[in-house]
Amino acid sequence: MNDTAGGRSAPVAEGEPSILPGALLQRVGGAIRASGGWLPFDRFMALALYEPGLGYYANASPKFGHLPGGPQGQGSDFVTAPELTPLFGHTLARQVAQALQATGTDEVWEFGAGSGALARQVIEGLDAMSVPLRRYTIVDLSGDLRERQRATLRACEARVTWADRLPEQLSGVLLGNEVLDAMPVQLLVRLAGQWHERGVVLDAAGGLAWGDRPTHLRPPLEVDGIHDYLTEIHPQAEAFVRTLAERWQRGAAFFIDYGFPEAEYYHPQRHMGTLTCHRAHRRDDHPLADLGLKDITAHVNFTGIALAAQEAGLSVLGYTSQGRFLLNAGLPELASQAGARENALMQKLVNEHEMGELFKVLCLAPEACAAGWTPLGFATGDRTHRL
Repeated sequence: MNDTAGGRSAPVAEGEPSILPGALLQRVGGAIRASGGWLPFDRFMALALYEPGLGYYANASPKFGHLPGGPQGQGSDFVTAPELTPLFGHTLARQVAQALQATGTDEVWEFGAGSGALARQVIEGLDAMSVPLRRYTIVDLSGDLRERQRATLRACEARVTWADRLPEQLSGVLLGNEVLDAMPVQLLVRLAGQWHERGVVLDAAGGLAWGDRPTHLRPPLEVDGIHDYLTEIHPQAEAFVRTLAERWQRGAAFFIDYGFPEAEYYHPQRHMGTLTCHRAHRRDDHPLADLGLKDITAHVNFTGIALAAQEAGLSVLGYTSQGRFLLNAGLPELASQAGARENALMQKLVNEHEMGELFKVLCLAPEACAAGWTPLGFATGDRTHRL
């Protein structure tokens, strides 16, 4: 128990280690002490995921793939759509090709490119359609992932470049597959009718524990009821979109992620929030355990992203489920040319009980590029009115 947090604190869940060894714990502990004994969860999440050389996305542990870790820990933690089947990236390439032509651009920017599989598939798809591509730029903070991406993209490396930050000005089609969900979130918890911000403290043994303190922060929608309620807000993801708007001149952006519109995100029955962790293809609800060894993620509030974009001067060109987007963009035609195995995997991309409904696609564009065309992926089943 740590009383310096100015509110309630609680130990980590039963079954978690009370003391987490290693350099990353020392960094987190130092940050907690430097903050007066209480660290907001978004700052903890940033350290746990991105601290150079130590955070989950900044260390050398395996992450992406079909198989979980074995006795030597050589497996993966989760599989994303590009690792599932190249049909995903080849279909997305059709949408990218249309967007490049409609917006008069010849560059693609991808944020958080993971293993590099999506970049390779999009470049392959554009080449198959003879679509000119001058440059494909990957924005990624992880040096380890960059090396994996270089190996994956060796065959097309002449057109691929890497950046660790946004330039002051950019033009092109922007891609973000499962990138918004990895941006740090703040935790809000309603206890006995009072709202608190949930952060991280040190317990008497030097381990990590939850600490709640009263806050003026609120979810963007009032949550009906008086029951205890845990949820997330997404200031960093919204700030990211605003920064894009300041620097982005021409093009279109496609963000693909799991999430909900605001009314579903802050539904009274979603009282445990969406924060979760992934390791060895299993999920858990204990982000304070196994520091740096597993992914920490939260679902995306797509309404918040869309509103932040519009307030910054961008236009929303479409919003729909991943399944509908891929079907509109030509997945059935590409699947008809693939083998039985790829067709079986393709079903996971579009089926409602797999990735097809939980994952959504949001398209944004500068106002100068918004008129005169409808992106392929939103030809039918657009849900922008539900944001």
